[in-house]
Amino acid sequence: MRVMIVDDEYLARDRLQRMLEKMDDVEAVCQAANGLEAVQAAGVHLPDLVLLDIRMPSMDGLETAQHLNELSEPPAVIFCTAYEEHAIEAFDVQAVGYLLKPVRRDDLSEALARARRVNKVQLQALSGKDNPRRTHISARTRRGIELVPINDVRFFQADQKYVTVRHTQGELIIDETLRELEDEFGDLFVRIHRNAIVAAQYITGLDRDAQGHYQVRMQGVDEGLDISRRHVAAVRKFIKQL
Repeated sequence: MRVMIVDDEYLARDRLQRMLEKMDDVEAVCQAANGLEAVQAAGVHLPDLVLLDIRMPSMDGLETAQHLNELSEPPAVIFCTAYEEHAIEAFDVQAVGYLLKPVRRDDLSEALARARRVNKVQLQALSGKDNPRRTHISARTRRGIELVPINDVRFFQADQKYVTVRHTQGELIIDETLRELEDEFGDLFVRIHRNAIVAAQYITGLDRDAQGHYQVRMQGVDEGLDISRRHVAAVRKFIKQL
């Protein structure tokens, strides 16, 4: 079994590494200090299982697991946690693999034996929210899983079955719907068309051509984005509030 260790604390990673090295048929293939590193490393090292800390800065373990599930062959996930006893009971109810810190060798062996892939329902139950909000958008590309901070996204634009993500470094194609994205990030984005939502923080103004068609101007985007007639009033009202 190929195992990746993810924890923002070096001593915690080192302790797990030493325990794994003493186990038969287990190989610690890599370590990561945060969720971003973990997703990138998983695409390269292809672990069978990830020992994943929950409380990490920037991207926590729950969101990291969501992005790991986007891999073509997602690894199993065992969460490592310092939660109190009542929270641990919730893990048991959802049948999610977990280890209570500080991790003991016997517990690690048992958890490895019963590990299985975490699913979206379990992630939602663990987060305590119906729709846990992500900090990053993930896309499967030829380079593996690419992550884009939601704060770097300028707009989402739908085209048939897929959605284009325009961000500070270029574009990505994701297999999500505008409705799903709007439900999750609705307070950060403004609907301008049935096929587009734009990041509110990057809107700089509104233009109108000779034919009376409106476009929104955005920081870091060269071209104007069309606003449909049904959304003009709402967008104009929003811009006046900026």
